[in-house]
Amino acid sequence: MSTISRILPSERRQRQLTRAMELLLIGLLFIGIDRGSVGIIVNTAASLVVVQLPAFLERDYDLVMSPQLVLWITAAAFLHGLGIVGIPGVTRSFYTNIWWWDHLTHSLSASVVAAAGYATVRAVDLHSDDVEIPGRYVGVILLIFVLAFGVLWELLEFAIGVTADLLDTKGILTQYGIEDTLKDLTFNTMGGIIVAIWGGLYLSDLSTAISEKLGS
Repeated sequence: MSTISRILPSERRQRQLTRAMELLLIGLLFIGIDRGSVGIIVNTAASLVVVQLPAFLERDYDLVMSPQLVLWITAAAFLHGLGIVGIPGVTRSFYTNIWWWDHLTHSLSASVVAAAGYATVRAVDLHSDDVEIPGRYVGVILLIFVLAFGVLWELLEFAIGVTADLLDTKGILTQYGIEDTLKDLTFNTMGGIIVAIWGGLYLSDLSTAISEKLGS
């Protein structure tokens, strides 16, 4: 058993935490509806879609999704939604009131994106005899993948911000400037590095399942 596995709660508790965060996200969505905030509604609704992806992949594609992996994905989506809403009566947004919240969510979200990239790359490597990816290059591919996704996300934030200014409305995503963008990309990279180090330990079952699906 790995050190991380010993630190984490039991699988039963992990499932309970996952379910609790899903229910809390629904509550955050209703807060957005009550406030009439398009930004909260869109972001929490998107987070709810993300947390349903593991169940969808298991049900429709028979992919192995461990409780740890499901909790990982759910936590990333939940913390983003919580950051947008904040705590009613205390603060409206963790993103604007807690300086490190954006860094936390970017690192966690980037690690989920990197995990998806890692599982896919390893699956293709396992499936095809014509494709051979040396282990030492997997980390490089992951970082390129994460950085590319991060740049696209920052461009999306910028485009939404410009559109909101032109329409004189409040954007659903906030872009705080070049310095913030560089910090976001830095923490995205950190998320990718984490997966590059531990991906083989926690994503091997998922990679094997995807490989088998490619062969069926």
